Amino acid sequence: MKVLIAVAVTLALPVFLDGLQLGIYVLAGLAAMVTVGLSLLMGQAGQISLGQASFYAIGAYTAGLLSVHGTPPVLGLVAAPVTAAAFAAVVGVGVLRLRGHYLAFATLAMQLILLSVLAQSTWAGGAIGLQGIPRLSIGGFELEEDIQYAYLTWAGLALVLFVAHNLVRSRPGRGLRALATSEVAAAASGVPVGRYRLTVFTLSAAFAGLAGGIYAFYLGYLGPGSFPVLLSIEYVVMAVVGGLGTLSGGVVGAVVIVLLVQVLNELGTGPGMPSYAPSVLSYAVYGLLLVVVVLWLPRGIVPALRGVRGVRGKERT
Repeated sequence: MKVLIAVAVTLALPVFLDGLQLGIYVLAGLAAMVTVGLSLLMGQAGQISLGQASFYAIGAYTAGLLSVHGTPPVLGLVAAPVTAAAFAAVVGVGVLRLRGHYLAFATLAMQLILLSVLAQSTWAGGAIGLQGIPRLSIGGFELEEDIQYAYLTWAGLALVLFVAHNLVRSRPGRGLRALATSEVAAAASGVPVGRYRLTVFTLSAAFAGLAGGIYAFYLGYLGPGSFPVLLSIEYVVMAVVGGLGTLSGGVVGAVVIVLLVQVLNELGTGPGMPSYAPSVLSYAVYGLLLVVVVLWLPRGIVPALRGVRGVRGKERT
């Protein structure tokens, strides 16, 4: 029943939003797609990634470049998650041999290298960026309005949640949970640790790539500045705030942080504020938010709410 209510609200909400609000709605859905994958990677497989925005960028540039060079946009959208997943599979063979903060630094370096390559490559538009990306068209129907991209984004999120839910409920999902608890114990129980780690790393990249593909057609322009390192940090904060390892936590965390970023941008660009105010406010609030979550909501918003609901249920009985 609660799922049906959430779906109904999600489908009805875009009708009541204006242009700017619809843009925030779309960005929240795209962020949720990336965060759900990252939440699986960190919460289920126990792997830390500070470069998730690199897969977002790969998906976006794949869709943008293919469509600019004459490929039907819908094929570019399909190729976006495939390319991001393939890149993750190749890189993950070496990167996933690392553990803890070494893995986090490696994924961060991966994004920095990617941004440098994109900024220096003329085929990707260089520092100026890739322009002239056409609107997405499916079967002769072209998506022109923001509300159409809003529904497309949340349909993509529904697909991501469906795939992730089936993974978590499957036998590999149980293996991933064992892997997050103890790799040694999981390996001793017969879990193929290396294969499972690479699989969830690749799947999380595919989710980010799909979000990036939609982003490319929605915005119509891509540049290295669209995928800063701060964006990867945002995804980590979203996953932690919502609740690592929970699918609904990825969505809740993404929505909360996107709305918070919008409020901070409005405050930072207000009268009398210096040009660096938005970034300073963002870093300060991210740090404060993480401290608050670690101290009072160590498992995130969604697990905390479930705990409160469970306690109330016991009190009634």
